[in-house]
Amino acid sequence: MFKGSIVAIVTPFKGGQVDFEKLRELVEFQIANGTDAIVPCGTTGEASTLDYDEHMDVVKAVIDQVKKRVPVIAGTGSNSTAEAIELSQKAKEAGADGVLLVTPYYNKPTQEGLVLHYTAIADAVAIPQILYNVPGRTGVNMLPETVARLAPHTNIVAIKEATGSLQQASEILALCGDQIDVLSGDDFITFPMMACGAKGVISVLANIMPKAVGDLTDAFYAGDLEKARQLHLHTLKIGNAMFIESNPIPVKTALGLMGKCSDEVRLPLCPMGAANKEKLVAIMKEYKLI
Repeated sequence: MFKGSIVAIVTPFKGGQVDFEKLRELVEFQIANGTDAIVPCGTTGEASTLDYDEHMDVVKAVIDQVKKRVPVIAGTGSNSTAEAIELSQKAKEAGADGVLLVTPYYNKPTQEGLVLHYTAIADAVAIPQILYNVPGRTGVNMLPETVARLAPHTNIVAIKEATGSLQQASEILALCGDQIDVLSGDDFITFPMMACGAKGVISVLANIMPKAVGDLTDAFYAGDLEKARQLHLHTLKIGNAMFIESNPIPVKTALGLMGKCSDEVRLPLCPMGAANKEKLVAIMKEYKLI
């Protein structure tokens, strides 16, 4: 259902407030460069520091700007099942094409708790749902066997797998077959994951290099594995640079350097350190982004 290059879009700020004008410009930048779908209010979109009204306003603004040209997948995950259900229902009402649901963070549910959490959301809201496993941020790893228990649910259509582990991604694919689509959650592993059967990537790098990420997934689907491999290797250095500090600090700094939006982030995130910014600038110049 969702495939190719899917951008986890940043939420631009100006003076502490959401900069909706720049958000709409970023949406147009993505669509003009071949991005296949857009995810507002994910990790990269700083959903954790958006209040409820801001969260829904960002989702609505992206849906309005996209105007059905590509799918919009709203980040609606929470460590409260009731809140995730409410956000998912509101996103559906706003016209989202799907929702992205991060595993509950901080409270560290058991595997059984994860099954109950996702089943409750899938039962409550009839919208395509993407599971999102990123244990480096949440403190809990959703095991392949758990994904296999959830995969038969009609409303659960995919998983964003962001452990960085080809083994875990491969085990999900082996256990679930065609019951659920797998999407890479890490740019550096998109090509090898697609070689194993993943359908694409929910990308941070696509914020600044949407055409390159889109060309990689397009080349893979066209059967041009050599071009896809070359793009994988070509984007590796800049992709890694997006994580020299906590995401989305580097990608927002990069967008600021490109003049796309302010590099402003919300506390407890802070501006990039001078030494790392110097490294980022040098790498961006290598790629002729600035």
